[in-house]
Amino acid sequence: MMDAISAWDIMVSITPYLLCVIAFFILIEQITYLKKKKSSPGPAFILPFLGNVIQLMKHPARFWENEAKAAKESHFGFSTNYIIGKFTVFIQNTELSRKVFANVRPDAFHLVGHPFGKKLFGEHNLVYMSGQEHKDLRRRIAPNFSRNALSTYTSLQQNIILQHMKKWEGLSIQNGSKPIALGFLCRDMNLDTSQAVFVGPYLNGKPREEFNRDYNLVNIGMMSLPVDLSGFAFRKARLAVTRLIKTLGDCVQQSKRRIRSGQEPVCLVDFWMQELLKETQESVSDADEMPRPHPEILSKIRQEVSGIWSPESDTLITSENLRAMKYTEAVAKEILRYRNPATLVPHVAGEDFQLTESYTIPKGSIVFPSIFESSFQGFTDPECFDPDRFSEDRQEDRLFQRNFLVFGAGPHQCVGQRYAVDHLVLFIVMFTSLLDFKRCRTDGCDDISYVPTTCPKDDCMVYLSRRCTRYSHKVELRSHENVGA
Repeated sequence: MMDAISAWDIMVSITPYLLCVIAFFILIEQITYLKKKKSSPGPAFILPFLGNVIQLMKHPARFWENEAKAAKESHFGFSTNYIIGKFTVFIQNTELSRKVFANVRPDAFHLVGHPFGKKLFGEHNLVYMSGQEHKDLRRRIAPNFSRNALSTYTSLQQNIILQHMKKWEGLSIQNGSKPIALGFLCRDMNLDTSQAVFVGPYLNGKPREEFNRDYNLVNIGMMSLPVDLSGFAFRKARLAVTRLIKTLGDCVQQSKRRIRSGQEPVCLVDFWMQELLKETQESVSDADEMPRPHPEILSKIRQEVSGIWSPESDTLITSENLRAMKYTEAVAKEILRYRNPATLVPHVAGEDFQLTESYTIPKGSIVFPSIFESSFQGFTDPECFDPDRFSEDRQEDRLFQRNFLVFGAGPHQCVGQRYAVDHLVLFIVMFTSLLDFKRCRTDGCDDISYVPTTCPKDDCMVYLSRRCTRYSHKVELRSHENVGA
């Protein structure tokens, strides 16, 4: 009894001191934040330790809208905030965003892709490389996106897209008068096409199922709090990344054996392996989302496509066909501008960096250049969905090139952007040719949701029905033969 009373007395006696220590740390945290913030727009008071992470996790789209609004109304072109012990800088102005992209180097900004990406993906990921090592790796990757490689990928993608669209039609029939959610169906289709293009015949059966499961865990982890403890989503994601690396490593070894045996490349890893082995031999001899339908736009797409390709033709869409579909490509680019898949590109300030004449970003800050905000600057009537802005007559993709940052800028600009555009054009061609569709409209259905890339808030609810008279069986066969070659 005396021991219990004594322990209680000790707790009572030290409580004021503990509260003073906590209050002191809260005060220091607040002062440090205000010192970094200076006169820039941002909250005057922050919640201790957490900052504004609750608003970010609860309503991410609204949070970033408020950041952009503060940046615009202040005319600073950026705003500041505080999230889980990290001072953040949101950049709305295009020229300031390009300044960040152009200064990715050890003594300025470090591209991280995700605020806690290094912990999730590891220190040696391509995203975090810089200097000559980064340049050499990009040079080795470039052959993966040559004209010959892109042509191979196009044939692989068509069979997978066709199979998924047939599945979507079946689901729509099963649902009767109810719409189907297209968002996650598109994600599954993109995952399948990516697997076929990147690792082709080397990922099948159980490894493929495990890959899909781990990929889903990574997506969930990226949207969760970075709590690296057993049972938490972030820990599950980090362990899933380790397993994904091992699975892909096994695919690389299979590709190496195939290319060494003299067989032709059938997927991206084969093209990379072919170039890598060639380089090795040389060194040894010398001592690697559709927005809401616009009827007139849809009509123009179908008219253009019908003059080049037909679903009933039993032929593959070639890379040359895609190049000829100028209007459809303009639609694809406008989709990417109007609804960027990734709206922000997180960087970390490796050193103090003078962003403007009056403000220096403190070392250690997380900096968010906004691709989304840049997409609505400069362009003619940017709030309007207008594919003609990318036509040969208007050429807004050249006139406002500095604002079109969908694929980034500077040393880390996306090396696979031609592949990404081709994939989207191919999807648009097949979706509009094979299926009729009608959007199920509800209040707020087009609001942006992060999962972690952007998609409509309602998961894109649509009614689908078959448009073509029949699906091409020969296209399926030829694509399959290409994969198994």
